[in-house]
Amino acid sequence: MPDMKITRRNFIKVAGTAAVGMTLGFPALADILKAETPLSRVVLIRNMGAVHPDGQLDAAIIQSMLDEAVTVLFDAKTPQAAWKKIIRPEDILGIKTNGWKYLPTPPALESAIKARVMEAGVAENNISIRDQGIIEDPIFQKATALINTRPMRAHAWAGVGSLIKNYIMFAPQPWEYHDNSCASLGSIWLKPEIKGKTRLNVLVMLTPQFHILGPHHFDKKYVWNYGGLLVGTDPVAVDATGLRIIQAKRMEFFKEEISLKPVAHHIEFADKQYHLGTCDKDKIELIRRGWTEGILI
Repeated sequence: MPDMKITRRNFIKVAGTAAVGMTLGFPALADILKAETPLSRVVLIRNMGAVHPDGQLDAAIIQSMLDEAVTVLFDAKTPQAAWKKIIRPEDILGIKTNGWKYLPTPPALESAIKARVMEAGVAENNISIRDQGIIEDPIFQKATALINTRPMRAHAWAGVGSLIKNYIMFAPQPWEYHDNSCASLGSIWLKPEIKGKTRLNVLVMLTPQFHILGPHHFDKKYVWNYGGLLVGTDPVAVDATGLRIIQAKRMEFFKEEISLKPVAHHIEFADKQYHLGTCDKDKIELIRRGWTEGILI
């Protein structure tokens, strides 16, 4: 059945004959349906040299990691060609970062993104890079495109600080989204100033934080040099992949399964209720590049 399309008209017919087909060596219905549904591609790229022994980040390596990730993600020959698939010269671009003082979006990554979008033709005066204050920022107010990037970390209200959560600053009263472990964060992505504008998501996994002891808590004991970036167009798929790595690290560290408190279910809500992407690992095409030691996934 190489070219078969699953439609409302033939679904019942396929379902009814699936059992017989399996006995004859034909694909099972689940396999056919899976083949008809494109996977969400996520690129995990790691480099052990991205974080120096003293904790400093290597800007050149981070640029090369981003370049390789987008080239693979978009099946492009060069980083420049990859960026031109998602960015137009006439775009007005908001790059949403995260400024948490203990683990901010690295300036080196902000600079790497800015350099490539300017090569794609976007004027510098049509680019804004910031976290707080985006509601009042004239570039974000007029933005035709958004790029979303932040470090992954355990979080006292949402379970993890994720790409989905990173857009909470688009809300005039962010605290209104804290109920039920921030389950409604996905609704922010449906606001007119955001919906359909995010061209790329970059979850920073250079030194993720996998455990906290309370709001705004930070302890170097609970971060590690993972040396990675997770890159994709589906924020739910990227977040879900990052969450799997965080959970694996917690298992490795604590030697038993200790759940995040609160549970990071806003990622699943973003899929099931707000339809922003997929959190199902079987629907995610994870492409691994670079350093494999301690990859955890």
